[in-house]
Formats: sequence, structure tokens, C-alpha cells
Amino acid sequence: MKKFLKSAKSPEPIGPYSQAVGFEKLIFTSGQIALDTSGSIVSDDIFKQTEKVIENLKNILEDNGSSLEKVIKTTVFLKDMQDFASMNEVYNKYFGKSMPARSTVEVSRLPKDVKVEIEVIAYN
Repeated sequence: MKKFLKSAKSPEPIGPYSQAVGFEKLIFTSGQIALDTSGSIVSDDIFKQTEKVIENLKNILEDNGSSLEKVIKTTVFLKDMQDFASMNEVYNKYFGKSMPARSTVEVSRLPKDVKVEIEVIAYN
């Protein structure tokens, strides 16, 4: 049965969707962007944006019985593929040991004109 999941430590969705959905032993997060809990963008810097995105994902997972170590797939959306190396440097700090499968794509625009959005699938 599907469950709607959330964390008060991560920003509220900016549209009609859930922070995450649980199904059986899996957690599917919605794409997270670099917002704080008040809904403000944390920075224009790709390093800081990537860090905030992953921290938001971490909060959602941990508050719902999972963790970044239990992520099995990530999808990274970048506004500019020139930011790949910078995003990857931060990403590696969080996922370097667990090495989930990953897709990274460049997109023409992201919500609130941020530079990066990441979604994950994890188990609990």
C-alpha cells in the first residue's frame, strides 16, 4: 500500500505532490532543489546547492526509516552540464561509498531557476 512520506526538516513541496512516497520496502522521493524549510533558495553556488539538495534528501529518508546508504538509484538534473564536476565532487562526499546507480541529464530549466535537482529511490 502506498504511503505519503515527509520530513519537517526539508522544504514543503512547491506543487501538488509529496516529498516522497513509500511502497512496500521502497521510498521514492520527489526531486529536491536547494530550498531551506522557509522555501528560500540557499545560494547560487552549485556546491552549496548540491549539498542542500542532498541534505534535504537525507532528512526525508532518515525521518522515514531509511538513509543515504540505502539509496539504490539517483537521477540528477543539471541546468548546465558544465557544473557536472562541481556537483559530482559534492555528490561523491555523500554517495562515494554506497555508489547507487545514477543518471545525470542536462535540462533547459529547473523550478525556481536552481542549478540542480536530485531524486532518489531507496529501501528501508
